[in-house]
Amino acid sequence: MNIDWDLLHNEALAAMKKAYVPYSKFPVGVAALVDDGRVISACNVENASYGLTLCAECGLVSSLIASGGGRLVAFSCVDISGNPLMPCGRCRQLLQEHGGSTLQMATNEGIKTLGDLLPWAFGPEEITDRLS
Repeated sequence: MNIDWDLLHNEALAAMKKAYVPYSKFPVGVAALVDDGRVISACNVENASYGLTLCAECGLVSSLIASGGGRLVAFSCVDISGNPLMPCGRCRQLLQEHGGSTLQMATNEGIKTLGDLLPWAFGPEEITDRLS
């Protein structure tokens, strides 16, 4: 599948500009290519209680499921300056569930797989393998 990294970057930038970040002032935007060719995007949404803040990756996964599901193939996350931003560990786990170790990710050091960034990840196959 051909990946248009410029498109993903631009979609992530557009999403970042919609972020609701009245407390941290740290907007984040993400965009991803789905295995059926769709491009989805999302932004972070803060909450006054901080702990209820939704990371952009949470919104992305919700959008993926709400728009028909599928597998994430390529992913871009940007900060306010448009620079690549790495998801936190929790969000990497969310991406693992819906893209797996082969999910390609834009980083400051070029394209890496999620497996490079989250080695020995726990995924759905662990449950299947261990319960059978």
